[in-house]
Amino acid sequence: MRTVAVLDDYHGVALQMADWSVLAPACRVEVFRDHLTDVDALVARLRDFEIVTCMRERTPFGRDLLARLPNLRLLVTTGMRNAAIDVKAATDLGIVVCGTSGGPESPPAELTWGLILALVRHIPAEDAATRGGHWGTTVGMCLEKRVLGVLGLGKLGARVARVGVAFDMSVIAWSENLTAEQAARCGATLVTKDELFARSDILTIHVQLSARTRGLVGARELSSMKPTAYLINTARGPIVDEAALVKALQTRTIAGAGLDVFDEEPLPADHPFKTLDNTLLMPHAGYVTEAQYRVRYRDTVENVAAYLRGTPLRVLSPK
Repeated sequence: MRTVAVLDDYHGVALQMADWSVLAPACRVEVFRDHLTDVDALVARLRDFEIVTCMRERTPFGRDLLARLPNLRLLVTTGMRNAAIDVKAATDLGIVVCGTSGGPESPPAELTWGLILALVRHIPAEDAATRGGHWGTTVGMCLEKRVLGVLGLGKLGARVARVGVAFDMSVIAWSENLTAEQAARCGATLVTKDELFARSDILTIHVQLSARTRGLVGARELSSMKPTAYLINTARGPIVDEAALVKALQTRTIAGAGLDVFDEEPLPADHPFKTLDNTLLMPHAGYVTEAQYRVRYRDTVENVAAYLRGTPLRVLSPK
């Protein structure tokens, strides 16, 4: 019997989101809800599995780990790219790597606005205060006529920008290859990188993580922001210099941050972000919706079934 491991099912919903019964009786499927970071522990868990399915960028599969999994022949990731998988190493080792469709594109943009509104109107604090018997403890910020800065105006950034326009905000944007015409199509104005940070009341990040964008937001950029400004990151943690952001928040260089992504995930128990009263933290949940999960797990099952037939689908190639 073939063995299938389903990793990092944090919410315990993987088996409900797709019809895994189509793999029976050829396969035994085992679901793991806990997240392991220790490589030795991962090897011990996975060494007998021929097929491993993973949620994008939750568990890294580098060459060292892959080389220690001699029985692994198929690795399925959600999404059609996963920076946490060394696809070249997998290919060298004879492991097929397959991806899935991404589902609706809107959820990360929607969460971005959830973080913005929760921060500027102090929703978590007021909820806690109201439950504790207090009535009105904070004064919020009005978004109308404020400046929304969008770092990266691709598909997600454009969605966020258009909502800013609907709130009657002044929307400005910058990324390395952005043109004025592209910005204008979203109701935004192209500015320089320095202007973006200096002028924004809300600065939201929507660039992909790459060698070029790693550490793109550092101490210099944060120090140029208004002390009343908020930073939102639903893209990837390492785009922002985490130590610099911690310091900026501790010293009130900026008013606060809404964060869905971090250098290390899950966020360590002793991380300083957890001790700050001007952070709003989410567990990399931008894409975590039922609609997304149904598409991704459906395609995952299709990929496993296709592999068993000898005709793998959505194969990822090394770049």
